[in-house]
Amino acid sequence: MRATVLALALATGALMPAPVMAVQPNEVLSDPALESRARALSKDLRCLVCRNENIDDSNADLARDLRLLVRERLVAGDSDSAAMDYIVARYGEYVLLNPTSTGANLLLWYAGPLMLLVGGGIAFTYVRRRRTLTETAPATLSTDEEKRLAEIMRE
Repeated sequence: MRATVLALALATGALMPAPVMAVQPNEVLSDPALESRARALSKDLRCLVCRNENIDDSNADLARDLRLLVRERLVAGDSDSAAMDYIVARYGEYVLLNPTSTGANLLLWYAGPLMLLVGGGIAFTYVRRRRTLTETAPATLSTDEEKRLAEIMRE
């Protein structure tokens, strides 16, 4: 019986989660072209409260404020890049979900691969030196050391 109910629920889509959009009806612009531009810009902006979630999907108050600010800038006649530049100037580059790869960010973009190469070089050098140390013949004992060892072994 459970299997039948589960199969019916899956077939009708009753268990499938519906996409949740945080954009409220009173935020939506009447001009569909402006609204689609606002949605496209919102997909690239990070919610500063939720971190790795765009402002279109976030229910946080700050995300709502950012959505309204994007729409306000578009209604004021800003281009997409001007509206983004305004928001980045106001909130910093952290607000972008995909930060630019210029300037100081280049260090962040290349630090990971660079550290991997440096770590690989250190590991390679360590293994190579260790191999050469183990391949050398062990040192033999001097006659004095052999006598002392024999004395210790007798005791």
